[in-house]
Amino acid sequence: AAFVTVLLTGRALGIDRKLMTLIGMGTAICGGSAIAAASSAIDADDQDISYSISTIFLFNVAAIFLFPVIGHLLKLTDTGFGMWAGTAINDTSSVVAAAYSYSTAAGNFATVVKLTRSLMIVPVTLALALIYARERQDGATQFSLARVFPWFILGFLLASLIITLGVLPKAAVTALSQTGRFLIIAAMAAIGLNTNIQAFRRAGPRALILGAATWLAVMLASLSVQYASQLW
Repeated sequence: AAFVTVLLTGRALGIDRKLMTLIGMGTAICGGSAIAAASSAIDADDQDISYSISTIFLFNVAAIFLFPVIGHLLKLTDTGFGMWAGTAINDTSSVVAAAYSYSTAAGNFATVVKLTRSLMIVPVTLALALIYARERQDGATQFSLARVFPWFILGFLLASLIITLGVLPKAAVTALSQTGRFLIIAAMAAIGLNTNIQAFRRAGPRALILGAATWLAVMLASLSVQYASQLW
């Protein structure tokens, strides 16, 4: 849904192909992390990276406020909201912030969904690297798996294994959970520090329109699949 929308809308708006790719990656997979990974694979310039990250982060902030309100209006269950937030909000920190504001159960489920979705960074970035490498005359690429692999996924799996095995005492788990919530707040503040309002002005309305259209497509696709599964 994200890549089809970004392709059709981007062409209609006359947006550069690389900028379209970065906005599509950021919306479809994992926000800034996916953009950073894709930028090395397609040899994007700094301007396109700045425009795409600024566009994605704008909708990250909007999602934190809008998703819980819409979720309550739609009367989504904790699991339903967690699935929706995990699949339709761009960045991991924004997913966690929005979902935990809905409920703890929704936050727990959304985190797993989002990290599973983040794994798509690897195959999609590999495909982009191969496509763009073939298009270059010299056939060379600067793609590096070590640079694009989402290493935080391994940290998540390790933490899950530790909790499952009961290695840590309950007091330590509680302290670490509270620390994690604080770090999420710090991460959201850091996103604000990295968002330059001037980048939006330089990008103009086209990049924002493309980001909004792609995000809306993902939101509706996610809800549609959920409702369709209930009918089946």
